Amino acid sequence: MRIGIDLGGTKIEAIALDDDGTILARRRVATPEGDYDATLEAIAGLLELVQDETGQRGSIGVATPGALAPDTGLIKNSNSHWLIDMPLAEDLQRRLGRPVRLANDVDCFALSEAVDGAGAGAYSAFGVILGTGVGGGVVIDGRLLKGPNAIAGEWGHNPLPWPEDAERPGPPCYCGLQGCIETFLSGPALARDHAAMAGGDKRAQEISDAAAAGDALCNATLARYEKRLAKALASVINLIDPDVIVLGGGLSNIERLYANVQKLWGMYVFSNEVRTRLVRAQHGDSSGVRSASWLWPL
Repeated sequence: MRIGIDLGGTKIEAIALDDDGTILARRRVATPEGDYDATLEAIAGLLELVQDETGQRGSIGVATPGALAPDTGLIKNSNSHWLIDMPLAEDLQRRLGRPVRLANDVDCFALSEAVDGAGAGAYSAFGVILGTGVGGGVVIDGRLLKGPNAIAGEWGHNPLPWPEDAERPGPPCYCGLQGCIETFLSGPALARDHAAMAGGDKRAQEISDAAAAGDALCNATLARYEKRLAKALASVINLIDPDVIVLGGGLSNIERLYANVQKLWGMYVFSNEVRTRLVRAQHGDSSGVRSASWLWPL
């Protein structure tokens, strides 16, 4: 049995798979935001629940925001800031009493969708998470592109391309810079933009629902979001020219994105036509946890 754990910004999910990929157990809990020790305990508790339900022990793979720094083994670049500079792999192994393998959550998502999800059959795929944070992963011919700095695909921490005057210098980012793509395209960023322009405290899904019901201010917020997403993805197409871009994360459920963004990005892609497909993740928010379980071979 293989166990995958997806350590997200708002929830932690565990899944147990048999050798054929059949789901044996699945549990999730809220992430104890800001509390590192409580995060370790939450993962341990989920593992116990899954093992009690199946009556088996299994290998453990964890999809985590950020990446393991190649030189220190500590977590870096995580929008779950309480994980930064922590020896997460080492601490989990000590707490769980067995080996643990870690990988970036968006890389896990991208690989899952490229292998047998919405990007299956494509030579090149770019997987995107639009959620609490914004990340990306690159898969070429079924292989994940990693890079010597363990940051391949981290488009969320490039500046928003072709910014308008009102978008300069951009909101501050936890990475220490301003105007990163993540500060415009994450779920919290969408909510902040709407509050700044229209007032109120609507969350991303509420904005989407209200826009669908005819709310003009919410529609304007989503229109701004779609243009920013189109520009940001156009820069990816210009750089790596993927066959398919797969969207995941909570904001990927906004149906209008798929038609509207593809209508807009042609203005920014350096080509007379754009053949890249923009699709929703087939496995939804289970992609990361499925792929985490694959970090150990059968």
